[in-house]
Amino acid sequence: MLHNAAMLTSQIVQTAIATAGFAAAAAAAIHAILYKRRPQSAFGWIAVCFSLPFAGALLYYLFGINRVRTRARKLLQRLPEPLCPTEFLGTPPPLLAPLARLGEAVSGWPLTAGNRIDVLNDSGETFNAMIAAIDGAREYVHFATYIFDGGPVGKRFANALAAAAARGVDVRVLLDGFGELYSWPPVRRLLRGTGVKFVRFLPPRLFPPSVSINLRNHRKSLIVDGVVAFTGGVNIRDRYLEGPAERRIVDLHCRVAGPVVAQVETVFLRDWQFATDGPAELPGPPSMPAGATLCRTVTDGPDTDLDRLTALYIGAIGQARRRIAIMTPYFVPPRELITPLQAAALGGVDVAVILPAQNNLWFIHAATRHMLWELLDRGVKVYYQPAPFVHSKMFYVDDHYAQIGSANLDARSLRLNFEMNLEIYDRDVVTDLAQHFENIRGRSHAVTLADVDGRSFGTKVLDGGAWLFSPYL
Repeated sequence: MLHNAAMLTSQIVQTAIATAGFAAAAAAAIHAILYKRRPQSAFGWIAVCFSLPFAGALLYYLFGINRVRTRARKLLQRLPEPLCPTEFLGTPPPLLAPLARLGEAVSGWPLTAGNRIDVLNDSGETFNAMIAAIDGAREYVHFATYIFDGGPVGKRFANALAAAAARGVDVRVLLDGFGELYSWPPVRRLLRGTGVKFVRFLPPRLFPPSVSINLRNHRKSLIVDGVVAFTGGVNIRDRYLEGPAERRIVDLHCRVAGPVVAQVETVFLRDWQFATDGPAELPGPPSMPAGATLCRTVTDGPDTDLDRLTALYIGAIGQARRRIAIMTPYFVPPRELITPLQAAALGGVDVAVILPAQNNLWFIHAATRHMLWELLDRGVKVYYQPAPFVHSKMFYVDDHYAQIGSANLDARSLRLNFEMNLEIYDRDVVTDLAQHFENIRGRSHAVTLADVDGRSFGTKVLDGGAWLFSPYL
C-alpha cells in the first residue's frame, strides 16, 4: 500500500511538473506569436520553449522580451507629445512629395520653409562656430551632447557656458548618463558653481539600481536664443583636434537658422523635462526665415511605435533614380534596409557606402565585414576610408534630399538609442555633401568580393560571431 501511494504521489508530482512546464512554454509561445515581428524569430523561440519547457520559457523571459522598448515607453509615456506649430510651411518638388508626406507621417512635424543649413566638416571650425554662438547668447543656451570631455576642448566649452551664465543667460546642459563615463574626471565638476544648469539623462545608479547601456540619449544639439542651432554627429572631445591620425576623429555637423530651429529646441525641451521630471515647456515663436532650404527634424527612439528613420531611409531609397550615398562609422543595417539597397543597385542606381578602414569598435567592424558580401554581390559599392577615424553620419539621394544627424545605420541607433536627424530638401546642400563625399571616395579603398572572401577562416568565424550579436551591439 505504501509503495502504491508513493508511486501515485510521484505520478501526480510528475504530471503537475509537466503541466506547469507546458503552461510556461505555451505562455511564452503565445507572447512570441503576439509580439515578435519576424516569423523566424517567433518560430525559433516557440521551438526552444517546447523543447526545453522550463528552461526555454526562462530563456525567453530573460532574452526574448524587448524590455528596452517597454521600459522606454513606461518612462516617457507621462510626457506630452511635443507641439511645434509654424506658419512657414514648405512644399517640396513634385517628385519628392510622397517622401515629404512620409516624413510628416512618421515624425508628426511639418516640413518647414525658409531655413539656412551650413554644413561643417572641419572640427576646429565647428567648435569655433559653436563657442561663438554661445558667446553671443542673450537669453538662453540649450546644449545636449552624448560625450563631453573635460580636456582642453571641453574646458573651452565649459568656460564659454559659465561666462554666458554669469551674464544672466539661462544655460542648460543635458549630458547622457552613460556617455559621461567616457570622460574622467566628469565635466560636471568644471560646471559646478558656475550657474550652469547641468542634468544627466538616465545616469547609472546603485540605489535604486539602474545600470543599462541601452536607452541612451545619443542626440547632439546646441540652441541659442531660438535663432540658431547646431546638430549632427560631433561630440565634445580633444580627439577631434589632437593626436596621431589613427586616433583622431573626423565628423560632420551643421549650423541651422530659420523656423526648423524651433523643432530642434522642442526635442531638447522634452528631453530636459524627462531628465529633470520638470514641467512641460515649449519653445518661443519660430524664427523668421533665414534662407531657402526646406527642412524637418526627425526623432527616433525605443519609445516610438514606428521605426521612423528606417521607414524614411526605405522611402528615400525607393525614390532614388541616380545615386544613393551613405557615410557612417557603424554599418550593420537591418534586413529591411539591405534589400532596398540591393534592389536600387541592381536597378542601375549608383549606391555607395563609405566606412572607416579602422573602426574604434572592432566588434562592429567585424560584424560589418560578415554581411558586406550581400551588398557587394548585388552591385553596392563599399569603400574603406583611411585614418583618421570618420564619425560622420551622412545620407543623400540624387540631387535634392539628404539627412544629417546623430543616427548610425545599426541596431543601436535604429532601435535602442534616442536619435535625431535633419531631413533636408535642397539642391545646394546636397551638392555640398556630394562634393565632400566624392572627395573622400576618391582617396578611399574600394572593397571587393575578393577582399571579403580572402579573409582567413578564423577571421570569418570571428566576424560571424560578432554578427550574431549585431542586434545588441
